[in-house]
Amino acid sequence: MDVLAADAPVWHHAAADPVVGEALHLLHDDPAHPWTVAEPAARTGLSRAAFARRFSARVGEPPMTHVASRRIALAADPLGETDATVASIARQVGCADTFALGVAFKRIRGITPTRHRDHPPARHPTRLPPTDPRRPASNRSSRSGGTP
Repeated sequence: MDVLAADAPVWHHAAADPVVGEALHLLHDDPAHPWTVAEPAARTGLSRAAFARRFSARVGEPPMTHVASRRIALAADPLGETDATVASIARQVGCADTFALGVAFKRIRGITPTRHRDHPPARHPTRLPPTDPRRPASNRSSRSGGTP
């Protein structure tokens, strides 16, 4: 299995399921849409209960929890990287207003959007750079398979 696939979020792997994959595409393509469980359930041909069970089993969280988490993840980058207002970011990700974004952000991330903007978390690479096979093994770290 390649490194990227192993590190992918659970929902990425769940996309292989035809029903859940279709629902994920719907939810991710339009995060600002006022989603309910009923809409992706109807579009995938399942009852709300059957859809919610299948989605939760494959993704690891209920559909509306996934939508909220996805919205907050989408809001985090522009909060830390742009001068866009919290209100405009809230609208872009489907929150009714700054208060709704603030409540959800605090519940999911443990800090307010403004605090996140003032003190964004340090970015860390998601994977190590590939090891150059031409470099002598003595210069490679033990993490990359070489000897110290």
